[in-house]
Amino acid sequence: MAPLFLWLILTVLFVLLRVAPGDPVSVALGGRASEAQMEAAREESGFNDPLPTQYVDYLKGVATGDFGNPYTDPRSVTEIVGDRFPATFELTMVAMIVAVGIGIPMGSRAARNRDGPFDVGSRMFGVLAYAAPVFWLGILAQIVFSVNLKWLPSGQRLSGSFNASDYDRTGFYLLDGIIAGDPAFVWDVVKHLLLPGITLGLVISGVFIRMVRVNMLQTLRADYVEAARARGVAERTVRYRHAFKNALIPVITILGLQFSALLGGAVLTEKTFGWPGLGSALVNYLNARDYAAVQGIVTFFAVVVVAFSLLIDLINGLVDPRVRYS
Repeated sequence: MAPLFLWLILTVLFVLLRVAPGDPVSVALGGRASEAQMEAAREESGFNDPLPTQYVDYLKGVATGDFGNPYTDPRSVTEIVGDRFPATFELTMVAMIVAVGIGIPMGSRAARNRDGPFDVGSRMFGVLAYAAPVFWLGILAQIVFSVNLKWLPSGQRLSGSFNASDYDRTGFYLLDGIIAGDPAFVWDVVKHLLLPGITLGLVISGVFIRMVRVNMLQTLRADYVEAARARGVAERTVRYRHAFKNALIPVITILGLQFSALLGGAVLTEKTFGWPGLGSALVNYLNARDYAAVQGIVTFFAVVVVAFSLLIDLINGLVDPRVRYS
């Protein structure tokens, strides 16, 4: 079903861009370019071609990794993705580590102490964390840890004392610093990652707390767990070897879907912390009404989400022997 879903998403994106009032070239360049320049841009981007031709060219471009060309930026969308996506990926990785590191232990312990003080506190924390606006948490974190305590930077990806181009090999600053063998550069990257990563991770941790707790409670009531207890298996072994491992199977699905969603949905966090990722670039192109760039970036996000969803389905088949695909 993955190719079908991807085709449907791409078709909807293509149609939405074409049914908007006016044409994307006029919207993006109107008042900033002459009529001749706009006509040249239309011709170059193919907007003067018949719609079926545009649609086929669009799908061909996606299939070959060509996501189009913005009107307000000399770079192609593929180049923009290559420049901005590593920052978004690093932020997402830190956020997921924080979310999993908080959510799984707290959810597991809450299930073991059902209706106890820790369980009630964990549920309250999970609800509050997930309900809190991420930009509000981000601003609060900046005030406390950057302005007042001066422990961490308030934004951006790197301090001005470092030149990123001196280390740029992969676009992933943390990996580039490790390859270069520069602990000072690595530590500076980590310091800039901590505040936005922890803020975003706290919000997502509420999902994992609830999911792990609910699945642990259901698993602890399962027949095979009761059978293990009846055989005299130690309670710790029952919980961690039998219940916990099986309770994590549905959590893997949520983890993968949250990860793919964060890759395309960390816009508010990136804007709050001035993080130069793909989400903040998307907002900038929206403000500039550069719908060609918007279409290209959203298309890339769509491909990533569908690919991750497919990957998670395959991993589920490997982790859970009850799952089989025909």
